[in-house]
Amino acid sequence: MDHFQLRDGILHAEDVPLPAIAEEYGTPVYVYSRATLVRHARVFRNALSGLKDPHIAFAVKANPNLAVLRVLANEGYGADVVSGGELTRALAAGMKPEDIVFSGVGKTHAELQQGLESGIGQFNIESEEEGYELAAIARRFGKRAACALRVNPDVDARTHEKISTGKRENKFGVPFDRAQEIYAALAEEDGVDMRGIAVHIGSQLADLTPLEAAFEKVGSLIDSLRASGCQVTHADLGGGLGVPYKAGEQLPAPAEYGEMVARVTRDWDVQLMFEPGRVIAGNAGVLLTRVIRVKRGIERPFVVVDAAMNDLARPAMYGAWHDFDAVEPTGEKAISHIVGPICETGDTFAMDRECDVLVAGDLAIFRTAGAYGATMASSYNSRGFVAEVLVDGDKHAVVADRIAAGAIMDAERVPDWLEG
Repeated sequence: MDHFQLRDGILHAEDVPLPAIAEEYGTPVYVYSRATLVRHARVFRNALSGLKDPHIAFAVKANPNLAVLRVLANEGYGADVVSGGELTRALAAGMKPEDIVFSGVGKTHAELQQGLESGIGQFNIESEEEGYELAAIARRFGKRAACALRVNPDVDARTHEKISTGKRENKFGVPFDRAQEIYAALAEEDGVDMRGIAVHIGSQLADLTPLEAAFEKVGSLIDSLRASGCQVTHADLGGGLGVPYKAGEQLPAPAEYGEMVARVTRDWDVQLMFEPGRVIAGNAGVLLTRVIRVKRGIERPFVVVDAAMNDLARPAMYGAWHDFDAVEPTGEKAISHIVGPICETGDTFAMDRECDVLVAGDLAIFRTAGAYGATMASSYNSRGFVAEVLVDGDKHAVVADRIAAGAIMDAERVPDWLEG
């Protein structure tokens, strides 16, 4: 459920009509609903109520906006970060250092040091090399780093190949058949406290079966580690739950996920950790856009909107679907192509899509844009970055300024030796 609904024939974000947002802030613009973020955060937490003291860390990469993070911090969420920049954002948003988990396959020396100095709760180590480097840094600063070893269980998540992370050919984690050896070796290093196992097999999962298979393997690994004398007190089960991008699409609910986790992990005797992202933020945001013109095509009209692939990359990058709805629908439908203004055929949101009939100047939204939307934006074609707005009941405010193309250009320099 989300809070982007029709009222008297006009789409609203909570109690605010979207035309008012467009009038005040311009288009394209991302619009987030605080009520939806809060609802989803609570639904996910409630789904884990059968577990003892679960740790929930929002995957910041899904939506790193400071206001979004503050909403989730107020709900008691920690942060799963994958860069020094995300760590800085999580702390600035009020997330407690001890509730932050640092993941990511390519943490730099500086980022490892930043995590140590910030006092974060856990590093998810992606390789033995990273573990030894972190141990050396920690010794130099007289610290000890709490760590989990991320394993690659070689389980196909059955999701898009570019967001699958748990197959043996993927870059993430250590090979499952070497995990016990690597864990035991790192446990002997001064500077790191090896306390757990981490796993994450992919994003936008539409089936719980691959997750259960991965978790079963983690459970067997925990048993083997303990049998060999290693201590295991934590297990990070990652994230990956999918959200419905198409109206009427049925995916596993958080409650089903929670029941499965409780069943599989009942004998593990660990603190379980989770990294939800899309399932919290996805349906909490839309991209509001205006029709530039409708261009006659050979078979279908092209609805050209002012949002583009640089603003919402998922359709161009993954062939992803986003429902596309008129802000003031008339009830008349047509089959159209929905495209942006960028000079590339990839700037296509939908082909042969049945949607509301639109004309130049009309407003429309791309739904389910609250995750992996603004965070993946670029300035391609020398376009600027769109604004982001948060709605809370009848209140609304800019939570990320629109950045004009000229402001981006102001950061560039022509060296003196090219003048003249």
